[in-house]
Amino acid sequence: MSIYNELEERSGKKCELCSSENDIKEFAVSPRQDDNAANMIVLCSTCNAQVSGEEDMDVNHWRCLNESMWSTIPAVQVVSFRMLNRLENESWAQDLIPMMYMEDETREWAEQGISSGDAVIHKDSNGNILVAGDTVTLIKDLVVKGANFTAKRGTAVRRISLVHDNPNHIEGKVEGQHIVILTQYVKKN
Repeated sequence: MSIYNELEERSGKKCELCSSENDIKEFAVSPRQDDNAANMIVLCSTCNAQVSGEEDMDVNHWRCLNESMWSTIPAVQVVSFRMLNRLENESWAQDLIPMMYMEDETREWAEQGISSGDAVIHKDSNGNILVAGDTVTLIKDLVVKGANFTAKRGTAVRRISLVHDNPNHIEGKVEGQHIVILTQYVKKN
């Protein structure tokens, strides 16, 4: 079964945060590297755009976290926790944060993705902000050191992850190899 089919079955073809059925797609929850459903969730376009920071936060939309924070799926708990922390100025979010229960490993995962004021911002060759889970296209042939192949221009790299301490590096799989790519050689799809 493909990852998307597994996610679709798990979510009931609904956003795992707000339960919308409109324009759902998978979202990789950083900084996990494995390509498996346990590290991904299904989001609608509204949630996806706000989680990834492409759109401003609609505070009222996120009242859905009151339900999703109780999910038994760790990746859903992680994103719910992170979004509640982003909404910490809202009294209702402040009330929900201490009520969240997560296993220690899940809490560590969730806290890894909470940005501080000096967060590293990754941008592609055109200045577009990159977020974990994005798909990018190579704009130049790249010789992959130690792997004996060249990643060709135009190759799509799906579900990238960000190198949290370096704004010039992202990670992704090309020809089955996990590689580090300079952001100056990619453009966001």
